[in-house]
Amino acid sequence: QLVESGGGLVQAGGSLRLSCASSIEFFSSYNMGWFRQPPGKEREFVAAIDWSGTNDYYEASVKGRFFISRDNAENVVYLQMNSLKPEDTAIYYCAGESNWGRLVAGVNEFWGLGTQVIVSS
Repeated sequence: QLVESGGGLVQAGGSLRLSCASSIEFFSSYNMGWFRQPPGKEREFVAAIDWSGTNDYYEASVKGRFFISRDNAENVVYLQMNSLKPEDTAIYYCAGESNWGRLVAGVNEFWGLGTQVIVSS
């Protein structure tokens, strides 16, 4: 019910915008987030946005470079990624959860299949 797109290969310093199209019923009532799994590492939290789009929260290493947003009319969540670094290379996953704490903790009701982002140095 979540389908990510927009990944690809980009040079360090470049930008990408990821999209997550949702078919979740009552999408506008869900908090949404982005997670990533770097090669050989565990999946980690990146960013979250509440159901209204009013509040957001970021992992420290992406704060100021990544920006999460949503369009509840179109059932889409975005992740704008700027000033990309090689360490941002990962599979990026979209997630949805009604409880904010569970969302940030990675305990989510809905997960996408992911989109690959590769940042070359």
